[in-house]
Amino acid sequence: MKLRVYADTSVFGGCFDNEFLESSKQLVKEFTLGIKLLVVSDLTLKEIENAPLEVQDIMSTIPDKFKEYITLEDESKYLAKKYIAEKAISKKYTIDSQHIAIATANRVDVLVSWHFKHIVNLRRIHLYNATNLKYGYPIIEIRSPREIIDEK
Repeated sequence: MKLRVYADTSVFGGCFDNEFLESSKQLVKEFTLGIKLLVVSDLTLKEIENAPLEVQDIMSTIPDKFKEYITLEDESKYLAKKYIAEKAISKKYTIDSQHIAIATANRVDVLVSWHFKHIVNLRRIHLYNATNLKYGYPIIEIRSPREIIDEK
């Protein structure tokens, strides 16, 4: 079974950032070839609408048969509020908390992001997972794209 990977917008923007370019492009290639399944939320799609055209175009290079679409439901909104209440993240970053919550509620295998301050951050990951366990959710793997791409 393919690895179900929730990617936030930073992963696609990373294709145009010198620091993240190689790993981002490799991950997009793995999605395009169907090696991994891209899990896309309505949150990510809304953010991409406001991104530069070259970032928007990346999503269209990935065949729909290798994408799974999920939406922000009440369950995810509830969990995102719990992350804030448990001080895993501040209310100022509600969108980031919703990305984590929607990925958790939909039981993805891993969430990938280049946001090291609010998402891919060991202290915060521990707090997200402590909150998940407290409220009956599984732990979630949160990694940078560099950590999940296949070896060349």
